[in-house]
Amino acid sequence: MEEMVRKDTNRSSKSGSASVKISGSKPELLKDIKQKNFARISTKDEEFDRVLGGGIVPGSVILIGGDPGIGKSTLMLQVTLGLDNKKILYISGEESGSQIRMRAERMGKIPDNCYILSETDTGDIFLGIENLHPDIVIVDSIQTLSSPDFEAPAGSVTQIRQSTNELMKFAKENNVPVFLIGHITKDGNLAGPKVLEHMVDTVLQFEGDRQHVYRILRSIKNRFGSTSELGIYEMQGNGLRTVENPSELLLTQRDQPVSGIAVGSTIEGIRPLLIEVQSLVSPAAFGNPQRSTTGYNFKRLNMLVAVLEKRAGFMLGNQDVFLNLTGGIKVEDPALDLPVCMAIISSYQEIAIPDDLCFSAEIGLSGELRAVSRIENRIAEAERQGFRKIVVSSYNSRNLKNIKSGIEVKTFSRIDEVIRYIIGKY
Repeated sequence: MEEMVRKDTNRSSKSGSASVKISGSKPELLKDIKQKNFARISTKDEEFDRVLGGGIVPGSVILIGGDPGIGKSTLMLQVTLGLDNKKILYISGEESGSQIRMRAERMGKIPDNCYILSETDTGDIFLGIENLHPDIVIVDSIQTLSSPDFEAPAGSVTQIRQSTNELMKFAKENNVPVFLIGHITKDGNLAGPKVLEHMVDTVLQFEGDRQHVYRILRSIKNRFGSTSELGIYEMQGNGLRTVENPSELLLTQRDQPVSGIAVGSTIEGIRPLLIEVQSLVSPAAFGNPQRSTTGYNFKRLNMLVAVLEKRAGFMLGNQDVFLNLTGGIKVEDPALDLPVCMAIISSYQEIAIPDDLCFSAEIGLSGELRAVSRIENRIAEAERQGFRKIVVSSYNSRNLKNIKSGIEVKTFSRIDEVIRYIIGKY
């Protein structure tokens, strides 16, 4: 258990007595408090502004977490390029100023408004802030800072909490937004403390697979906007490019249909996406069948395999099942259940699903197809991407009455009905 030790100071106090500071603040009636309307600051990055809820709120503290090397520093430096009318202080505890300049040169522009401070001591940092009076402060990373008031090492819970408290106080008192970059542990949590998540105003997660070019900026918490927004980027040699139509990038272009592939219409945030699900089913070579997933919940896959065995009669207990979502992104939408099952059956039966057909439905333990939310958006996205048919749950029928589209909507109530339709028709 970590123990907080404050360094000795020259403060004097009488033994057995406590010194209490009387604040000048007084309670106010809620109805008497005047609403403050701050104009949001646009970063000129549509994806970033969308995730924040329309731009940066003055005085807010925003935490950006992600795996090492995923592109957090590149993202924040790119945001800096768009804020050309603001004075920005970039505090780096991990890189030197020359290293940051090299990254900026790769991105094709050296900003005139960005000041670099390579420092980890909060006392020196606030001295630099006082001399510069920046409009926006970026800290890379919060784990490297340490307060001189405490003897705990940098990166400890005590130091991270204290450094964040000091930065939050500065942000609120001076109405200056502060960005904190935080590292991710192996468990996928923000390193050091979970306490950071409830201290700050906004928590953004920058995620993706370093072996792939796509990155997702996801809102985990946002006091000034929705947490259902996300932004999609493509990592390039000169920085991050915003992806306006991610469905086209997440669908593989093929000359002919291939078994083991099904397309699902899903919702990420408030944005509909079409994602290609790839599956490989083969006899287990060494007795114990393997189950492996990339971008999909492993326990969810095991449940769906059990449903296919129990409710549809497919003996998959002696089969290896490998599942992959293209693009290296992670999806938690339960509407992906049906395309996952159909990709598995397609590979198991060696039957190719037509490339103009997609799926969107949740599957229950009894094999029923459950309705999913915002089915009209899913159907519209499938039609926009050129699909001619989509399979959904019959329990979504009441939401389909007023939908006028050029795509054929097939409704079923159970997974075995969908399988018979696919196998019998194609």
